[in-house]
Amino acid sequence: QVQLVESGGGLVEAGGSLRLSCAASGRTFSGYHMGWFRQAPGKERAFVAVIKRSGSSTYYTNSVKGRFTISRDSAKNTVYLQMNSLKPEDTAVYYCAASSYYYGDDITRYNNWGQGTQVTVSS
Repeated sequence: QVQLVESGGGLVEAGGSLRLSCAASGRTFSGYHMGWFRQAPGKERAFVAVIKRSGSSTYYTNSVKGRFTISRDSAKNTVYLQMNSLKPEDTAVYYCAASSYYYGDDITRYNNWGQGTQVTVSS
């Protein structure tokens, strides 16, 4: 298992930016594909982005393409989500997740989760 701790959430005006971080500890960070998910009030948790364990490939949900960027730093055992041009509909709790075998948007395939960080975008 790998332990995940998110940080970097907060309150920002529409059009602003935030960078979320997810620090991993425990098993070898480089052995995991890393994803970001979010859960808005009253909605199910949904996929945002994922990066391969090699860092060679990324995949995003359509609503964040061109605005969000996922990256990872193996030296720091950390994955990031840079969020630009934020919109009120991006308001959610953002979760980091890890999978040792799956690269994709299926939430059920991730078995390591952080506690989440709140992002609130005001209009």
